Amino acid sequence: MYLGIDIGTSELKALIVNTHGEIVASQHATLAVQRPHPHWAEQDPERWWQACTEVLAGLRHQSPDAWAAIRAIGLSGQMHGAVLLDADDKVLRPCILWNDTRSAPQCDVLRKCYPQMMAISGNMIMPGFTAPKLRWVAEHEPAIFSRIDKVLLPKDYLRWRLTGRFVSEPSDAAGTLWLDVAKRDWSDELLGITGLTRAQMPELVEGSAVSGHLQAALASEWGLSTSVTVAGGGGDNAASAVGVGAVNPGDAFISLGTSGVIFVVNDRLQADPQSGVHAFCHALPGRWHQMSVMLSAASCLRWLCNLLSVSESQLMEEMAQLSDEQLRRAPVFLPYLSGERTPHNDPDASGSFFNLRHETPRALLGYAVIEGVAFGLADGLAVLGDAQHHIQQCSLTGGGARSTLWAQLIADVLQLPIVTHPASASGALGAARLAWLADGGLEHEVCLKPAIQARYQPDVTRGAVLQQRLRLFRELYIQQQQVRSLLPA
Repeated sequence: MYLGIDIGTSELKALIVNTHGEIVASQHATLAVQRPHPHWAEQDPERWWQACTEVLAGLRHQSPDAWAAIRAIGLSGQMHGAVLLDADDKVLRPCILWNDTRSAPQCDVLRKCYPQMMAISGNMIMPGFTAPKLRWVAEHEPAIFSRIDKVLLPKDYLRWRLTGRFVSEPSDAAGTLWLDVAKRDWSDELLGITGLTRAQMPELVEGSAVSGHLQAALASEWGLSTSVTVAGGGGDNAASAVGVGAVNPGDAFISLGTSGVIFVVNDRLQADPQSGVHAFCHALPGRWHQMSVMLSAASCLRWLCNLLSVSESQLMEEMAQLSDEQLRRAPVFLPYLSGERTPHNDPDASGSFFNLRHETPRALLGYAVIEGVAFGLADGLAVLGDAQHHIQQCSLTGGGARSTLWAQLIADVLQLPIVTHPASASGALGAARLAWLADGGLEHEVCLKPAIQARYQPDVTRGAVLQQRLRLFRELYIQQQQVRSLLPA
């Protein structure tokens, strides 16, 4: 048996798979994001560990035989977060998350003064990445910065609690702006730009390699063997790719979670930093991937439902009753509730509705939100370069994949076939598969594409209508940029 743990932004998930690749048990625990100031997003790493122990206790209770047979653990997690430890391994401050945009001014300075950052890292300098966060800490919290002994990414903090070792892997490390992505190794030059050294970074192993063993005290407490290994694992999207079998060049998937991602596998680094497309290492050796990322996706629908005091399932049911004529006249929604990454790299972009009227029902607001997210994905696809022309179909994962309406809408907007799969916890599944590989599993047997639950073929007629609305969507963003200076600082 193999255990996969995925630490997301809104929940921590874990599951156990057997050697047939079947999920035999799964559990999750919710996580909250603290936003003490505008543009800030933080979490307490101790809460991750509490959630992890809660979830693992649930798995042990749910399936004791499978639990006792676990041979290896894999990790997946939200990327870019900055967990800062001192020399006594104490957390110095709450983790600054991937969707925290406070470091926009530091990004401006880094882009102007250190153009080599983009050349070496293969990526545009954005507030979501880890290096600008450390620049912010150095400027605003110098006493904390001076005490930093280790900088860890979220899943690697859990690894340290599990194994006592400071280790990361290239897919997650690529999102820090400290990695030479082509070489899959830390860059001393990039680290030096933000006042750090290799000694403050974790060791790197490949995602399918062994990174350590479960600490003896934990193994005893949890009723596991002390021989249980922990694999390198992967950043959440790279692990999700392993979970849906996107492991060969041209394979692609869309993640519709808190954020929205289009992920395409490459056999070499294909960097285009100016486009805002991320070029990262895959969680498997010898492979890379391109990724367009929008900061707010399914979280936009969650935001609206909270405002309207309606459940997502109820609002989706109401959306399904809307006529084609209503949809053509629906408001247009800009999904920039946390600013935006690809393609705009605009932390000051904001969400908005256009074309509201007295007669606008809440179902049309819901439709506008899921359509706006689909339009954001279209903007990301448009800057993927040659890779977009090699995509034959996309798997759809994440919480949004449960909506047939949303899946069909994405197929119509992108004019690409979309498929969904029975297992939605692809990050945790990918982590478990990486654990299996670290235990000697063969890639062609482990990294299979899961069964297809549903197929969504693009409708050309609806696609033409949506392209007109997409043009309006893009024009509204341009207008927002033009009038933003009129807002109070």
